Amino acid sequence: MRHGKKFNHLGRKTAHRKAMLANMTCSLIEHKRINTTEAKAKALRKFVEPLLTKSKNDTTHNRRVVFSYLRDKYAVTELFKEISVKIADRPGGYLRIIKLGNRQGDNAPMAMVELVDYNEIYNPNGKKAKKTTRRGKKKADSAVDVAETETPETSEE
Repeated sequence: MRHGKKFNHLGRKTAHRKAMLANMTCSLIEHKRINTTEAKAKALRKFVEPLLTKSKNDTTHNRRVVFSYLRDKYAVTELFKEISVKIADRPGGYLRIIKLGNRQGDNAPMAMVELVDYNEIYNPNGKKAKKTTRRGKKKADSAVDVAETETPETSEE
């Protein structure tokens, strides 16, 4: 029976589960985006978000607490130096889980986990690419315009 079990055990013993989540977190911090199964993605969100909240306040105690979870000093350094600066004004919701469909081999539902502030496509505050083409202009007219602009430049030289 599952009385009182508040989180997904992912079919692993405690030590294996903690090591797997720590490794996935280090990969997420390094690459800013990883692909995994949906169940692991949801478990990873519960594991990572408190660590990201701790990284906002850079104290020795918080570094040691995060290091006790991750056990990778390079990931801790990058988390406190780069990522915490980008997420400083965000009150929560640091990760985005995007469902990708099922895996080819075993039909497991897959998902992409990414840090929200590092994706320029979904970022509403990021730069938007402006369209350069306009409708209604014919190809013949544009060829004439190009020929007219090239002629004065060559005559001035």
